[in-house]
Amino acid sequence: MRRTGGDAAPVVLHVFPTFAVGGAQVRFAAIANHFGRAFRHIIVSMDGNQECRDRLRPDLDAIFPTIDAPKGAMLRAAWRYRQLLKQWRPDVLVTGNWGAIEFALGNIPRLTRHIHVVDGFGPEERSTQIRRRVLINRLALGRSTVVLPSRTLERIATDIWKLPSERVRYIPNGIDLSRFRPHPPAPVDPGRPLVIGTVAALRTEKNVGRLVRAFALLPSDINARLIIVGDGPERASLSEIAQSRGIAERVTLAGHRTDTPALYAAFDIFALSSDTEQMPLSLIEAMAAGLPAATTDVGDVRAMLAPDNAPFVGPLDDAALAASLTALLRDPALRDRLGAANRAKAERDFDQAAMFERYRAFWSGVA
Repeated sequence: MRRTGGDAAPVVLHVFPTFAVGGAQVRFAAIANHFGRAFRHIIVSMDGNQECRDRLRPDLDAIFPTIDAPKGAMLRAAWRYRQLLKQWRPDVLVTGNWGAIEFALGNIPRLTRHIHVVDGFGPEERSTQIRRRVLINRLALGRSTVVLPSRTLERIATDIWKLPSERVRYIPNGIDLSRFRPHPPAPVDPGRPLVIGTVAALRTEKNVGRLVRAFALLPSDINARLIIVGDGPERASLSEIAQSRGIAERVTLAGHRTDTPALYAAFDIFALSSDTEQMPLSLIEAMAAGLPAATTDVGDVRAMLAPDNAPFVGPLDDAALAASLTALLRDPALRDRLGAANRAKAERDFDQAAMFERYRAFWSGVA
C-alpha cells in the first residue's frame, strides 16, 4: 500500500492492542480527523475490537484488516507480522504499548520507520516494571522513536528501559478546548444535590470501586450524587458495591457516552480514583470544563493540575479520597477558584494544536 507517486499521501500503519474507546484511541481519532486525507491509514486492532472506528471521519482513507494474532508465541508472531509489513509496505509503523510490541520486533531488521507510543501500563506493572518486558522493550525500541505523553513515562523509558534520550520524545496530550466551556458559578441551592462525576473505562486499574466506596463515606449531611460515565467489565461489580453500601439510588452508571462536554457541564467536581495512570485525557477535559478535581496521586496527575488543586491529590485510599471530596463539596468558593485555575492551566499546557503539529511531523517523516 506504499505511495506510488510523489503527491500520494503517506501510508501510516497503526497497531493498537485494542481499538476500543480509550485515551490513546480517542487521541488518534482526533489527530487523524484533523488531517483528513493528508494521510492514508491501516488500522490494526490486535483483539479485533473496533469500537473507536465510529469516532473517525467517514471520508478518511482508512482500512481495518483483520489479522491472526498468535497467543503465547512472541517470535512466531513477530515473524508473521514481519510478513505483513512486507506486504503492506507502510511509510511508517506506529505501535502502541506492550500489546503491540511483536510488530516492533517484526520490524527488526528495519523495514520501515517505526514510532512506538507508550500511554501506560496494565495493573501488573502498577508498582514495578517486569524485567522480561524491560529487556524486550530495550531490544525492540532501541532504534525507534518513542513517544510519551507523560514525564513519568519519559523517566521510565530513559532510566529503566535505557533507551537513548535522543530517541525519546515527550508530547503531552491535547484536546479541543473550545468544546469545553466552564459554567458560571451557580447560586447556592441547598435542595440541589451536588454532582461528583468521573469518566473512565470500567477496568480494574481504574479502580472506580474506590470512588464508590469513598462516596459512601461522605458525611450524611452532604447532599450529593455520583455519576460514573463509561463501560467495561467492572460495571456489575460497581453496582454491587453501591447496593451493599446503601447508596445505589444516588449512584448513576451512565454507560458509554459521546456527549462528554455536556456531561462535564453537569458535574460540580471531577473525581479520578485510578491505581495507575499517566496523563489521562478525562482529567484534561475536566480541567477544560473548569472543574476542581479530587484524585489519586498517580502518573503525571499532580503536575497536570493547577498548583492550588494539589491538596486534593491524595494516596490510593478510600478515606483520603472521601476527605478530598468532602472538603470540595463543603466549599463552593473553593470549587470555583480551583475550577478557574484548572481551566487556565489547560489553556496554557493542553491545547491540541501543538500536539497535532508534532504528530504530523512524525507521521510524515520530517521529525
